[in-house]
Amino acid sequence: MTTLLTTVHRYAESHADRIGLAQTPIAGLTIVRATEVSDLLYAISRPLICLVLQGSKHVTMGAQAFSFSAGDSLLITADVPTVSQITRASLAAPYLSLVMELDPAVIADLAMQMDVVKEDGAWPMRVDPTDSEVSDAALRLMRLLDRPASLPVLHAQLVREFHYWLLAGKHGAAIRNLGWPDSQARRVARAVEVLRSGFAQSLPVEHLAAVAGMSPSSFHQHFRSVTSLSPLQFQKQLRLIEARRLMLSEGVSASSAAFAVGYESVPQFTREYGRMFGLPPVKETAEAKSRVRASA
Repeated sequence: MTTLLTTVHRYAESHADRIGLAQTPIAGLTIVRATEVSDLLYAISRPLICLVLQGSKHVTMGAQAFSFSAGDSLLITADVPTVSQITRASLAAPYLSLVMELDPAVIADLAMQMDVVKEDGAWPMRVDPTDSEVSDAALRLMRLLDRPASLPVLHAQLVREFHYWLLAGKHGAAIRNLGWPDSQARRVARAVEVLRSGFAQSLPVEHLAAVAGMSPSSFHQHFRSVTSLSPLQFQKQLRLIEARRLMLSEGVSASSAAFAVGYESVPQFTREYGRMFGLPPVKETAEAKSRVRASA
């Protein structure tokens, strides 16, 4: 019988790009593949679930740290900053995971029909063994990728079933709030989308609060409780993560990257970059180039 690991491995071998990501035609579904231990990876993750199928990974959020491996799932229920590292991977046994972004609209529709208790104040990140029903739904989703003609007809109901089993299982209480349009998490999420799309611009807190339908003081409090950051810190991390990507992946200079993401002062950019990533941008870029030359 074809297993989820076998199916994901075959798809990743054929479709992964040079950094190990294999996007799929199903919105929100991505495969991750790595053949060696990774550097530290910085991100502000969207709400998602990551099913690890082979290898292992370590993720931290603030003071919380999680190590997980094949058979485990990482659940993230808010837009939160994470630092992660793939800790076990090789050419013979690459790290493989299936990542599905959670769809609040699907969750809202399902939650109305299901007896799922809300979990107030739940920590936005957790690791648990993967439910067998979730794995089965993921396998059927992956099998659709071999039958492109079936995708328009069947993928929506399988994505819905995947979310159903998440809600019906151990993760249900933690993710239900994502589906409530007037929940604090969803209102903050509206402001987060504005920040994600316009992080290089000046975005006053008053504007973001209006998008969330809150007063500025209430918005600031709820934004931090959901994301663990203030709106200004959140925007700053988005800028620095994108600048790092521009420099390391596209070869953009530090000054050009700084201006591209909205900084007006290169010295300020350099200071904040060093505080977040541990090295000034020029030095980190030089070290990255040296590692590439050494492995060539």
